[in-house]
Amino acid sequence: MDSSVLHYIPPFVRIYRDGRVERLLGTATVPASLDEKTGVNSKDVVISSVSGLSARLYIPKLTDSSLDSPRKLPLLSPTYHNYLNSLVSEAEVVVVSVEYRRAPEHPLPAAYDDCWEALRWVASHSGGRGADEWLNLYADLDRVFLAGDSAGANISHNMAIRQGTCGAEKLEGIKLVGMILVHPFFWGTEPVGSEPETCEPKIRDQIASIWELACGPGSVNRGVDDPLMNPGKDPKLSALACPRVLVWVAEKDHLKDRGWYYAEMLRKSGWSGEVEVVEAEGENHVFHLHNPTCDKAVHMMKKVAAFLN
Repeated sequence: MDSSVLHYIPPFVRIYRDGRVERLLGTATVPASLDEKTGVNSKDVVISSVSGLSARLYIPKLTDSSLDSPRKLPLLSPTYHNYLNSLVSEAEVVVVSVEYRRAPEHPLPAAYDDCWEALRWVASHSGGRGADEWLNLYADLDRVFLAGDSAGANISHNMAIRQGTCGAEKLEGIKLVGMILVHPFFWGTEPVGSEPETCEPKIRDQIASIWELACGPGSVNRGVDDPLMNPGKDPKLSALACPRVLVWVAEKDHLKDRGWYYAEMLRKSGWSGEVEVVEAEGENHVFHLHNPTCDKAVHMMKKVAAFLN
């Protein structure tokens, strides 16, 4: 076995020449449970017994009156257990956090397909006829939001594009009313915004290599100008299937300008919705997960909660 490192993407993953993948972050797990601090309850569900696709559902603390006469809550489809407990409590939403297959072990489009299957499963609960009681009782499928950070933001965008462009395969029974993209993982061959000054060629190549790894050697890879990675190159961008978008960027994040560029291209595409970009000064990529109690992360939480309601 060749134990030499083929790719190293700090601080996330090492990929060895013999095919092994060593994840350095994101491997710790916590069981679903009732969170004593927030009163938020969570449970794990199997979406497909064939593929093994699963998700974790979250609902806010329920009062006796809400148990007797359930109040429908907005549905949010992002990740990370403790952060979601806080978000569900603050915003009073139902969350479906999808455990999608991750690259490079499972090259794209596996993650996109898994999240589409999860969205289809959510839609199957229209009219209270689905397999999960929580979604039947508490999820308002006329107010569905997509959300994610980094790669999850990329996936959320592409789910909204698929819903708006798939014709006869459009999911019935749900209404996408908004989307939250936090530090979205978009890129392109041509620099935008301040990238010529802030992203030296080595950084640009590293970001492009992450996309190459995600696509895998056997997939059809059109490079970082693939519309999946560069929405500005998508001729169908105006079909984005939600009327409101909130984009968060961080000042020190190399992906910052891509969030601003995304909003600019949305407006120019002919899309009829409203998009807002908020920049966190002095912060870096997914700072809200690394330091969730800092002032800017708390502000983000409240802003997201207001957007959802």
